Amino acid sequence: MSDQTMKNFRERWQAVEAIEAEEQRSASVALRWQQTNAILRLAIGLGLSLEETDASEQMIYHRWAQLKGL
Repeated sequence: MSDQTMKNFRERWQAVEAIEAEEQRSASVALRWQQTNAILRLAIGLGLSLEETDASEQMIYHRWAQLKGL
């Protein structure tokens, strides 16, 4: 790829990123709530549970506490 091609590619993706950021800023609370619920339903459908996440988080906190104690 030439330098100009790479520059154009990067600029296009930066433009896309700016549009996505603006969409997120202007999203309503209702839309964000729907998106959060969709993610939760997907996780449940995939068999992921919050209990597993909580246990792993507790394990991480415990490890950090041990490291800080050293």
